[in-house]
Amino acid sequence: MSIFDETFTMNNGLKIPKLALGVWEIPDEKTADAVENAVKIGFRHIDTAQAYGNERGVGEGVRNSGISRDQLFVNSKVAAEIKDYDEAKKSIDETLNKMGLDYLDMMIIHNPQPWKEVNQGNDRHFEGNLETWRAMEDAVKAGKLKTIGVSSFQKEDLDNLIKNSDTKPAVNQIQIHIGDTPSELIKYSQDNGIVVEAFSPIAHGAAMNNDLIKKMAAKYNVSVPQLCIRYDWQLNVVVLPKTANPDHMKSNADIDFVISDEDMATLAKIEQMEYGDASAFPVFGGKI
Repeated sequence: MSIFDETFTMNNGLKIPKLALGVWEIPDEKTADAVENAVKIGFRHIDTAQAYGNERGVGEGVRNSGISRDQLFVNSKVAAEIKDYDEAKKSIDETLNKMGLDYLDMMIIHNPQPWKEVNQGNDRHFEGNLETWRAMEDAVKAGKLKTIGVSSFQKEDLDNLIKNSDTKPAVNQIQIHIGDTPSELIKYSQDNGIVVEAFSPIAHGAAMNNDLIKKMAAKYNVSVPQLCIRYDWQLNVVVLPKTANPDHMKSNADIDFVISDEDMATLAKIEQMEYGDASAFPVFGGKI
């Protein structure tokens, strides 16, 4: 079985490919080519977001990929600022129009808080997230979405949806990489039947400069990105490396090796890395 054929079964019975192409920071005009190249290489799962500004390009790449639509898993995210039923409903329709697709395989709430509040305020927007969630549930009933999930949701955020809605999130997409492994949140999500997805597996590039990671990659005779992606893979999560470079796409998928339990434990103990310029982004600790 190819790595691209490996899937998890979500709590609604639908399958999600375990390796995805992330397209954050790829300009819209270059995204269609990136998606087409990824599909040629074998990727079957593409992850975008309203906030990325490249949904149009993803849709074009999917439509021109030469692969039938039902063979691809396409995900986008409702903007973190939207905490309202009508606005969320409208945004889902706008996404489908931009992408030129009849449906998405999944849509997720991009963050429990609007970005400008991340790392600054304690308001978890429980009511607003339920409003957006209700709009997403209705989009599933209307056939616009196959399934729905969340991103960067903590235990209390997950509990809010689980206790107060009819739909348990199918996934929780969280930052997971060597140097930042939120094992309690991973376990809580998985114990509740929620598939975990890992974004920023290479720590937004910071892993490339870490001597311990470089040394461990050399031990396995693999690149730093391959080691980082395999580390996440062995945590039983969907991994979303992002790149527009076809050579990197190929090598990111070439992770047919096993990190020993001992080395996994060593990697898990590596301390939080400095993210450099990327630290300005809220997902990396910055503030807007």
